Amino acid sequence: MTAATGQPARSVLACGEVRTCLLPSFQALDARAAAQLLRLRADVHVRVSERPSMYVLSPEVLTGVDCRLPAANGSKVRGVGTVAARAALTEGRLLQSTAYFSLPAAGPDIRRPWGQYLVRPGLVEPFGKLPQQATAEGVLRGAGRGELDLGMISEGLLAQLRRHALLDRRVPFKSSPTRLRWAARRIPAGERASLANFTVAEGGLRTVELLLPEDVPASAAAGLCEDLALHDWLLTTVQHMLDNNRIGAIDGPSVVEALHPVVVHLLHLWMPRAHVDPALGHLWDVLEEKPGFSRQWENLSRRIRDRLALQAVAVPHQALSTR
Repeated sequence: MTAATGQPARSVLACGEVRTCLLPSFQALDARAAAQLLRLRADVHVRVSERPSMYVLSPEVLTGVDCRLPAANGSKVRGVGTVAARAALTEGRLLQSTAYFSLPAAGPDIRRPWGQYLVRPGLVEPFGKLPQQATAEGVLRGAGRGELDLGMISEGLLAQLRRHALLDRRVPFKSSPTRLRWAARRIPAGERASLANFTVAEGGLRTVELLLPEDVPASAAAGLCEDLALHDWLLTTVQHMLDNNRIGAIDGPSVVEALHPVVVHLLHLWMPRAHVDPALGHLWDVLEEKPGFSRQWENLSRRIRDRLALQAVAVPHQALSTR
């Protein structure tokens, strides 16, 4: 609430970080087991959707924070409040965790009792005026020492889930996790959301900058970024599997062995926008134009199917030549 009016503080910035990885389980989880895995709170139901793909979303859990906000210009602005975190599982196979929060343009100069922060989940108040641009850039850059670290919160939830007794901690193939950091500046309600920037950096890091209308909740932006992160992970992982296995250079049964995990576990997962808020679904259009996510995926899928088709044709010829 604002100090002057007692009304809820209006956010001007929302930020988050998504971690995406392969679930450490040799077999994909069914809907019931997935709901059990993501039951982070006893008082709130896990959301399970089976159309058009199985998607399970946990309730949100809160982490209280009282520390400096990330700032690219070195500003030392203290923030107090709660960060919301949640997890999602797609087709019982791909696990994601997200931590996010919103910020108002300014906050009080004194610390409130914790109860007042807890009734506004996912809101962090700055002490005094918020340096909006510097904070957004700081979140995208990554937290410095002593600053609010969304990655640590997101990774902590992911680590908790990966230790769950349901999981055998075996994976059907090797892969690397990715991180996606996002910052969304607020624009007037009724205006159209836009994707200002999407970057791919080294070490599995991606960053997204959004313009988000005031009447679209931060949770919707988190959902969009989870969807982007999931499909980016698919593209990255399949491309690395093809490159590392030298698909163009190997032949015979080795081809089938190398491509088997992709065909069985990943090819059917490509469904952009399937679980994105309708108010933000159009932002996928930007990524379809450049860099062309779905065109890249179709290219990879065609390459895999063509290679398997060539191998299927080659097998009868090899059998005839041995007679």
